[in-house]
Amino acid sequence: KPMTEGTAISLLEKIVKKQREIIQEVTQKPAPETPQVWALYKEVQDYYDKGMRVPDDVTLLLCDDNWGNIRRLPKRTDAPRSGGYGIYYHFDYVGDPRNYKWLNTNQIERTWEQMHLAFEYGVNRIWIVNVGDLKPMEFPISFFLDYAWNPTKWNEDNLQNYYTHWAAQQFGNKYATQIGKIIQKYTQYNARRKPELLSPETYNLINYNEAAEVVKDYDDLLAQAEKINKCLPTEYKDAFFELVLHPVKACANLNKLYTAVAWNRFCALQNLTAANRYAYNAKQLYINDSLISIEYNSGIAHGKWNHMMDQTHIGYTYWQQPPFNKMPEVAYVSKDSLIQNDDPFEFRASSQHLVPKNGKGNLFYEENGLVSINAAHCTKAVSTKEITWKAIQGFGRANSAITTFPVTARKQVPGVSSPFLQYEMYTYDSGSLRINAYFSPTLNFLNDTEGLQYGISIDGEKPQIISINKEDNNKKIWEGWVADNIIIKTTSHAILSAGRHTLKYWMVSPAVILQKIVIDFGGVKQSYLGPPETLMK
Repeated sequence: KPMTEGTAISLLEKIVKKQREIIQEVTQKPAPETPQVWALYKEVQDYYDKGMRVPDDVTLLLCDDNWGNIRRLPKRTDAPRSGGYGIYYHFDYVGDPRNYKWLNTNQIERTWEQMHLAFEYGVNRIWIVNVGDLKPMEFPISFFLDYAWNPTKWNEDNLQNYYTHWAAQQFGNKYATQIGKIIQKYTQYNARRKPELLSPETYNLINYNEAAEVVKDYDDLLAQAEKINKCLPTEYKDAFFELVLHPVKACANLNKLYTAVAWNRFCALQNLTAANRYAYNAKQLYINDSLISIEYNSGIAHGKWNHMMDQTHIGYTYWQQPPFNKMPEVAYVSKDSLIQNDDPFEFRASSQHLVPKNGKGNLFYEENGLVSINAAHCTKAVSTKEITWKAIQGFGRANSAITTFPVTARKQVPGVSSPFLQYEMYTYDSGSLRINAYFSPTLNFLNDTEGLQYGISIDGEKPQIISINKEDNNKKIWEGWVADNIIIKTTSHAILSAGRHTLKYWMVSPAVILQKIVIDFGGVKQSYLGPPETLMK
């Protein structure tokens, strides 16, 4: 519990002074000769921000927000400390807005981006990661330690190779590329929303066929994993199940469960008897969840990892885990219903929208009152001598995100010679519009008044300067960011006529990760992931 406001700083400084006297007395050496670390965790960082200080030789252990977003880094202008700085990071957490402990949901692209940020700001004395259970965190643990051992080896250009590198270490070279891609995809899918936060309401059943697309993504990945599993030598099968096949199978099943419950409730409201079939499907999927856990616990390696998958993950009502998994409630429709329909809907994924090609010269066309663009698919990226735009493959909800390097660059004022991304689009609407920019939930790590900022403009208008995270001390807003694993900022604009238009996204602050841009003429519908990318030529 935090100490009483107003007394904490003076009391803590007194405690630290006494502790150092004890250290000196016991070791018979000056206190600075014994390594010491001060963890600025949770409210202790607030004490630091309000002026609490410790001797210069003590290492300041800066922390993330328990969700993989670093809260504070030293400014480049800060005086160096003999004790230096460290980072305390999380792959697992018990607390608000929801525990996440069941399976690995950590994208190494995000881990790399945040730890690279720390390293470039001089935080290199000690790195600690809280992993909860060692299993099933083998993959992100390996990456965290490998990157810490040699921070110059892995970067935004070769990060995708780590998946293959790690898979080859575990399973040999023959299937390493395919296995690495499966690991990359399941962590990307799990990072959209952590399993403990899923509900029947998460993904939209109707708009953009979102729920069906999510189910298809997992089912396709499961098919790939099962195909490789059949081909692997026997000595690899236990390890492959626990490291690769199990998390894919478990999450595919869980997402299908929640989608079945969502269709059940939808059909019940329409008085469709198909609700009963979806209720049955949901119950079978709920049972299957337990069977998959049992397979991990006792079906592999002669039960070596028994009870490792006993973690409850279905039935949360607030941040703390339920004592037992609980089947989501389903509804039934009387057989005497006037509306008989055994199969009004299915888990179908749309094949109507095209997968855009990645490249230069892209022109995006308005569809159904909107233009949706994956941020890395810019028409043009204008860099400077000091600042360069680079895409990070596999990052975020889509297949890539884009940001500037170096992450220590000074703030920019949008103008003729400053860095920007350019997007060309053709619209059939004119007049008022809104631009939704999707960002990774980076925090205000330099504690600036305005937080991290970007600029946005259409055609020749003056760029609007927007902060993405100055509200990061607002608990309710922060909980929304980390639960959704996205920050969405909205600006209002207008264009005079239909036709071709140019959108510019301007770099203001470094270390801002842009994932997606959606231009809304009134056509954007409710969804979790936002509209899929629109057609481009």
